[in-house]
Amino acid sequence: MFLLPTACCLNADSERSYQDLFERLDTNKDGKVDVAELRAGLKAMGIFRHGAAQKIVSSGDQNKDGSLDFSEFSKYLKEHEKKLLLTFKSLDKNNDGRIDASEIQLSLAELGIHVSKDDAMKILQSMDIDGTMMVDWNEWREHFLFCPGHNLEDIIRYWKHSTVLDLGESLAIPDEFTEEEKSSGGWWKQLVAGGFAGAVSRTGTAPLDRIKVFMQVHASKSNKIGLIGGLRQMISEGGLMSLWRGNGTNVLKIAPETAIKFMAYEQYKKLLSTEGQKIETHCRFMAGSMAGATAQTAIYPMEVLKTRLTLRKTGQYSGMVDCAKKILKNEGIKAFYKGYIPNLLGIIPYAGIDLAVYESLKNTGCLTTKTRLTQVFWCCWVVAPSQAPVVS
Repeated sequence: MFLLPTACCLNADSERSYQDLFERLDTNKDGKVDVAELRAGLKAMGIFRHGAAQKIVSSGDQNKDGSLDFSEFSKYLKEHEKKLLLTFKSLDKNNDGRIDASEIQLSLAELGIHVSKDDAMKILQSMDIDGTMMVDWNEWREHFLFCPGHNLEDIIRYWKHSTVLDLGESLAIPDEFTEEEKSSGGWWKQLVAGGFAGAVSRTGTAPLDRIKVFMQVHASKSNKIGLIGGLRQMISEGGLMSLWRGNGTNVLKIAPETAIKFMAYEQYKKLLSTEGQKIETHCRFMAGSMAGATAQTAIYPMEVLKTRLTLRKTGQYSGMVDCAKKILKNEGIKAFYKGYIPNLLGIIPYAGIDLAVYESLKNTGCLTTKTRLTQVFWCCWVVAPSQAPVVS
C-alpha cells in the first residue's frame, strides 16, 4: 500500500517524499515511470480515475518519450501542488486553513450551483481522513495530488461524477466533456449512448413525425386529414412499413451531426476564449450556436433527403441513394439546401433560448435535476433534431 507524502510546503522533505514515491512507482527500476506503472501505482493506492495516468504523464513529459523521469515527475507534482493550493485557498473563505461544508456551499453558490448541506457534507466526507468533517491542506493535497484537474471548475466536475451529485449544468452550457473524459475516451461512450438513444427515440416516434409532415403538406379545406385518417391513408398507399419512410436517413445523420457539433464546439471555444482563463457563459453560448450552425450546414442535405423520403409515394424512390441521384439530376445541387436559411436562423438563437429558460426554471426552484441522460433524450427526442444542442 502506497502512502502519499504529506509535507505542507515545497521543501527538502517534500523532495524526499517525491523521491520515495517515485521509487515505489518505478517498478522495473529503469529510472522512469510510464503510464502502465503509474496506472498500477494509482490502483494500488485505491485511486480509480479513468485517464488520470495518461493525463499526468502527458502533462509532465517534457522530452516526449512517453514516460517521466524523476526530474519531470517532481516538477509536475510541485506545479500541480501550487495550483491545488490556490484552489484550496479560494475555498477557505475564513482563512482558518480548513474547508467546511458551509464554505463548499458558498463557493458553489458563487458559481450559480446550489447544493444542500447534506450534499456538501457528502463531498467533505470523500476527502476527510481524520473524521473531523473538515478538510485541511494535507487532506486536500492527498486527495487531489493525482487528479489531473486542479482548478475549481475541474474539481467541481470531479465531485459531480465521483459523488454522483446533481450539481447542475451551469458549468457546461452547452454540455461539454472534461479533460479527463477526453483523455480516457469516455467522451465517445457518451456520444454513442446519445446516438443510440436518438436512434431508438426517433424510430419509435417516426410514424408520428411522418403523419405530421403528411398533414402539413396535404391537408386542406377540401382534403381534411385527421390523425387516424392520415395513418390509414399512408398504410393503404404503402403498407405498414411506409409509416417509417425517411427514418433510416434520420437515424443515419445522428452520428455525423453529433460528432461535428462536438468537434466544432471545442474549436470555437478555443477561438473565443483566452487560454488559461475561465470560459464565460456568453462565449459558451456563441460557441454552441456556431457549432450547431456548422453541424447543420454539413448534414442539411441529409435533412432534405429525409423529408423527400418521408413524403415520397410508393415506388418513387428505391432508397436514399436513388433519391439523391434524382434530386441532383432534376433540380441541381442547390436543391439539397432548400429551406436552409430559415433553418439556420432557428438554430442560432436556440442555445440562448435554452439557457434562458433553464436558468429561469432553476432560479424559481422548478428544476431540480438536469442529468446528462435526460439532456440526451431531450435533445434527441423532444427538441427538433435539427436544433438540438451539443450533448454528451
